[in-house]
Amino acid sequence: MPGARAWTPLAAAHPAAPVAPDPAHSWSAAPVGRPVVSFAEPELSGERTRPRVGSRTAAAAACLVLGLGLIGGSLTGSWLTGDGEDGGAGNAFSTAGTLWHSVPVDELFPPTVEGTGAGPGGADRSWTRIAVAPDSGCVHAFDPLLRTALAPVGCRRLLRATYTDATQSYVTTVGLLFTKADPAAMSALAARFRDEHLDRRADLLPRPYAAPGTAAGGFGAAQRASWTISVLTDAPVVAYAVSGWADGRTVDSPVPAADAVRSGATTAPAQAGLGNEAKGLADRIQRRLRQTVGTAAKESS
Repeated sequence: MPGARAWTPLAAAHPAAPVAPDPAHSWSAAPVGRPVVSFAEPELSGERTRPRVGSRTAAAAACLVLGLGLIGGSLTGSWLTGDGEDGGAGNAFSTAGTLWHSVPVDELFPPTVEGTGAGPGGADRSWTRIAVAPDSGCVHAFDPLLRTALAPVGCRRLLRATYTDATQSYVTTVGLLFTKADPAAMSALAARFRDEHLDRRADLLPRPYAAPGTAAGGFGAAQRASWTISVLTDAPVVAYAVSGWADGRTVDSPVPAADAVRSGATTAPAQAGLGNEAKGLADRIQRRLRQTVGTAAKESS
């Protein structure tokens, strides 16, 4: 791709062992604790004679002690309640990692999603959920090279749902990969995707979730028309969406959503608005995720 940095070939993929579903939907990660601050009583010696202090000196000392006490109390309060910027961000990040098992599916993947202005030319869109995949591992969810590219952040759980538009002409699978990574690892992966344009490579594609008996029954790898992938840095999540025609037609050259939504794009997926389908739905599911994280983080504070 013009302008892209040279790509360092990825090693051959070695599928990791799938993660067995947890019937109890339990979360194995331990909750992140908050630092506890305590103040010891000062050591006193009753044998020593205290020097006499003038009234002005005593007043100044009292003001200094009071000021330090107020500052210290304020800092201590922010640490203990998680109101500080770093503490709040850390709490939200760790909270996000638990959402795959702690919130209802309708909260992350609503039965209907409204996409005001999400279509070509700012047209409105509306999507209806037609299938939800069981939570699973990631072995069969991505093409081999994409699975290798995502390997540094690990795969804790994968949630997916497939939607169709109001006319049932298009189908789109949206996914949330909950990783095992810390903020530094997520930032590193996001930088690599950005700098090496990995989200635009047609050999690094997520796979759709095709549910038999639905409009997405024929939505397989050959039907992928447009896609988008976002590595989040404020949550241990990789969000993606992949779209195609509902009639099962194959696509020889899938187009990244970022290219398909550009004004003047002439490819078939772009002309059909399939880039808008993938990008519009992915954006709104990410928005739902962040809203859910914010609510959950406040409740846990």
